[in-house]
Amino acid sequence: MSDCLFCKIIAGEIPSTKVYEDDTVYAFRDIAPMAPVHVLVVPKAHVASADGINESNSASVARIFEVIPKIAAAEGLTNGYRVITNCGEDACQSVKHLHFHILGGKKLPENMA
Repeated sequence: MSDCLFCKIIAGEIPSTKVYEDDTVYAFRDIAPMAPVHVLVVPKAHVASADGINESNSASVARIFEVIPKIAAAEGLTNGYRVITNCGEDACQSVKHLHFHILGGKKLPENMA
């Protein structure tokens, strides 16, 4: 999508601090971290939100969940981490491109979402 912030980041049009990349997944540091480690993991193909996951793109979402533990390990998150996705306005999804937050590096509050 031409006006999607994350699509522009994936294309290299907007700079990011890349943490991981393969053919279907891109991961980068959040610019407003909510924890010592805050990485966003996105499919390279544009999917607006979790509501847009279907049979044609679910393999890329599965790939994300294959690489999340690798990213967490590389970031030193040996004592646990949280994975979050927001879906839609009521969940405060600020960028309409499916993304998963990896949060860790300290004891996270139970009410942090």
